[in-house]
Amino acid sequence: MNVVVVESPAKAKTINKYLGSGYKVLASFGHVRDLPAKDGSVLPDQDFEMSWEVDSASQKRMKDIADAVKGSDGLFLATDPDREGEAISWHVLDLLKKKKVLGDKPVKRVVFNAITKKAVLDAMAAPRDIDVPLVDAYLARRALDYLVGFNLSPVLWRKLPGARSAGRVQSVALRLVCDRENEIERFVSEEYWNLSALLKTPRGDEFEAKLVSADGKRLAPRAVKTGDDANRLKALLEGASFVVDSVEAKPVKRNPGPPFTTSSLQQAASSNIGFNASRTMQVAQKLYEGIDIGGETVGLITYMRTDGVQMAPEAIDAARAAIVDQFGNRYLPEKPRFYSTKAKNAQEAHEAIRPTDFNRTPDQVRKFLDADQARLYELIWKRGIASQMASAEMERTTVEILASNGADKAGLRAVGSVVRFDGFLSAYMDRRDEDEKSEDDDEDGRLPEINARENLAKQKINSSQHFTEPPPRYSEASLIKKMEELGIGRPSTYAATLKTLSDREYVVTEKRKLIPHSKGRLVTAFLENFFTKYVEYDFTADLEEKLDRISAGELDWKQVLRDFWQDFFAQIEDTKELRVTNVLDALNEALAPLVFPKREDGSDPRICQVCGTGNLSLKLGKYGAFVGCSNYPECNFTRQLSSDGNEAEASGLNEPKALGADPHTGEELTLRSGRFGPYIQRGEGKEAKRSSLPKGWRPEDIDHEKALALINLPRDVGQNPETGKMISAGLGRYGPFLLHDGTYANLESIEDVFSIGLNRAVTVLAEKAAKGPGGRGRGTPAALKELGDHPDGGAVTVRDGKYGPYVNWGKVNATLPKGMDPQSVTMEQAMALIIEKGGKASSGKAKAKPKKAAAKADGETKKAAPKKAAAKKTAAKTKKTDT
Repeated sequence: MNVVVVESPAKAKTINKYLGSGYKVLASFGHVRDLPAKDGSVLPDQDFEMSWEVDSASQKRMKDIADAVKGSDGLFLATDPDREGEAISWHVLDLLKKKKVLGDKPVKRVVFNAITKKAVLDAMAAPRDIDVPLVDAYLARRALDYLVGFNLSPVLWRKLPGARSAGRVQSVALRLVCDRENEIERFVSEEYWNLSALLKTPRGDEFEAKLVSADGKRLAPRAVKTGDDANRLKALLEGASFVVDSVEAKPVKRNPGPPFTTSSLQQAASSNIGFNASRTMQVAQKLYEGIDIGGETVGLITYMRTDGVQMAPEAIDAARAAIVDQFGNRYLPEKPRFYSTKAKNAQEAHEAIRPTDFNRTPDQVRKFLDADQARLYELIWKRGIASQMASAEMERTTVEILASNGADKAGLRAVGSVVRFDGFLSAYMDRRDEDEKSEDDDEDGRLPEINARENLAKQKINSSQHFTEPPPRYSEASLIKKMEELGIGRPSTYAATLKTLSDREYVVTEKRKLIPHSKGRLVTAFLENFFTKYVEYDFTADLEEKLDRISAGELDWKQVLRDFWQDFFAQIEDTKELRVTNVLDALNEALAPLVFPKREDGSDPRICQVCGTGNLSLKLGKYGAFVGCSNYPECNFTRQLSSDGNEAEASGLNEPKALGADPHTGEELTLRSGRFGPYIQRGEGKEAKRSSLPKGWRPEDIDHEKALALINLPRDVGQNPETGKMISAGLGRYGPFLLHDGTYANLESIEDVFSIGLNRAVTVLAEKAAKGPGGRGRGTPAALKELGDHPDGGAVTVRDGKYGPYVNWGKVNATLPKGMDPQSVTMEQAMALIIEKGGKASSGKAKAKPKKAAAKADGETKKAAPKKAAAKKTAAKTKKTDT
């Protein structure tokens, strides 16, 4: 018997079926050991000696693996086919050597790109040794992330209270978001005018042409700057005669793009189906590991962490056969298409992400998948098959028109495209992210028949005023694209990096746009001023290239660490003498638009408006930074920095603003400003009721009526006619809601809380009940991970609910601590959460409660964001770091 070690228990079951009784397949559950989350885990003074720790859950798994290996004929290490998978195999092998259970048994490394019987058997027939350079690259990356996190984060804690952490890639990604916000704040809008003519052909067909030249000169985009210029040109066109100068029709071919890589899949999933990067990877992981298709568990897609854009030859043949079957011979190009990657040292020459079997069409497998899995699989299948299809053939027509008004001449142009053959577009068409759309995207409409030298009749001259707009904020998709362009991080780490920024509350997401939180901007400004080199894009990209060269066997990993540490340690030492006043002075200048926004009256924004003599400046408090007056305590003016990076409107209220009395209690209603923003208060003293202003409510708009409505929430809507119990509406942690008999239902807007009537409230509650638990129309959410059976009976699973992932056992649901990766949860962690929630422990087992969360510096991780201290000792080894 041979022992095979894989990462996932789901894969272990499937692969054991493929290999048969001569093999025993065991799961490592990801990493079996990791660097302890404490100082001294990497020792630069001892040539970067690394101290590894095995948690209790991994110890048990390694014991099972060691026991199996003792009586085996050999060991196959079959962890994931990437740098991180190579590292897990290395860790497992090293631990088995220390346990002295291997003897002279053969040890081989096998990799397969898909969980199919053929892929697994082919891999087992072609084993190799562990790739040492790949392991070295992992060790270097893990050491770098540790050294940055555990040395830079404490500097932030001491010099910038409220800051959570810093990370080698995380901080540079945050800088991108903050730099874009700075661009937006500095942007000065400029006026411009567009002119066009609605014209009619002799056959009575109308079309629009845009002004492109005047006064004998070609007009650059946005060249018409003023209304006077626009009116002059409009008058010229109003009195002009129009004749077609030329008509040029050109055939144009549009070629398909390559199959998905990790980053292009994340971008397409965001633009096409609204998934964030983390959700995309969670769903893709399940499609890769295997789905029960009519009694057989099989992987539906190839490995989803890759930079490769090429498909295996047999996959190309299968795709071409499927094209003929699904679309017809006309859609099959004469020769297969081959693609090359632009990424440096692409993920160890992996395949692109593709279906494992192109004959499994989205329609055929839909019934076996949940809604998210079906949507992502369809996206991958369509992109994969489109990559081997014929080009789309189009005809692009350009019409040049001459407008003559006496001696004055002007040129207009109309452009249109017609699809003559849809080709690959019949399978897949990209939905471009709105960040990429240009003003000319609507130019390519279809044109009527237009002939050269014929006269055109003027129908209408249009002149429209426009203003240039600042660059858009990043979406997850556009940020990933930018990071890939700059060579920052690696695609397999992007999802974890973005999740870390969100978990640390450095970035907030609104309408799919990434907005830097004030604390994120403070951290970035601090690092740019005092650790400039380490948040530079070129420096970070260069370090990534060095890691790639290590994996290629071209550089010594220890020397890369020595070179990095020498300068980095000197920079850390320099900050020990740094005074907080130096930090605040630098931040005041770097973040002047945020800290000192311009005032409508034109007065100096750095002078306190309350006392008139004090200077405003950033101050650091227990909960982070705020703006305060230099005349404190004589002047107690403070102003918070809001979460979206803009100044809180009413935080400059130094005295409460009286709004009138509550007619029911007779107590005074006042508008006040606190550390956490403006709020309404009724009465005085500790027992006074308070209510923060909802998001979007401006302090200057608050009157007695609004204050009264807000302070009296929740409000009774009426009795449910079926139960006789009261329905109430209110505002909670997760937004506006309805409450009836212990059941909550979300409302669409804050206004609904104050306006919803009984009939609609009953309908909303009924719709919520129809959808079942989780409110998604599928009853109990499907399990993300099965952990095993509880000692008292019943399965323990990890599920994804409306408010995030949680552990489920029977009727007990325990929410995962913020930042804990659902895929890394162990049974030990789950039991602690269940017990804390009130679930029984088995006899003879003491109740265990998770430890209080402690700060942990960020490593850029592959599968998860940093965790709370309760999870550190048990989950750190199951996490995957950068690939």
